[in-house]
Amino acid sequence: MRNNQNKIYLASKSPRRRELLRQIGVDFELMLLRSDPGRVVDVSEDVLSDEDVHHYVARVAREKGAFAFNLLLQRRQPLRPVLTADTTVTIDGEILGKPADNREAVAMLERLSGRTHQVLTSVAVHAERVAEQVTQVSNVRFAKLTPEQIRAYCATPEPYDKAGGYGIQGPAALFIEHIEGSHSGIMGLPLFETASLLRKAGLTV
Repeated sequence: MRNNQNKIYLASKSPRRRELLRQIGVDFELMLLRSDPGRVVDVSEDVLSDEDVHHYVARVAREKGAFAFNLLLQRRQPLRPVLTADTTVTIDGEILGKPADNREAVAMLERLSGRTHQVLTSVAVHAERVAEQVTQVSNVRFAKLTPEQIRAYCATPEPYDKAGGYGIQGPAALFIEHIEGSHSGIMGLPLFETASLLRKAGLTV
């Protein structure tokens, strides 16, 4: 079905995803899943028992999308495709979330220093007749960081709203020796894959 308005809902608080959608000319309306007072948590972002990282990131993106589209129906809002995404950083098979404090941020960067880790971003699109998803995986190699570099970086606000404690689009770009994969995927929304999903939902991208 062709979406005549060529507009979507973005169910994400990430400013980086907004920037990336604007970069490819996608018109969107923000849809905040947690804006209803007194409502229970919509989707569990806890890692389930024996859940590997690929399943985890895909499940969270998919469940957010299904929840958001059902919310549209409940609210009787105009039905347009809903885009959701989840980004996860992993090393040694362990998921690195957003650091809660300085100690966690320092520990994450010490672990990433001088090594290659993976960044997975899963993107889901839900519409009236479409429910599609794709997960993009990139390898990122950090340079060997000095304690001073880590300490200075963690003294800024940068690490604390980002999976793995860093963002490729900020000062941490100086830490990255090499990437293999999708630069926009590492930021939080792989644009090639996202555009392909949106076309399946009827948009012109």
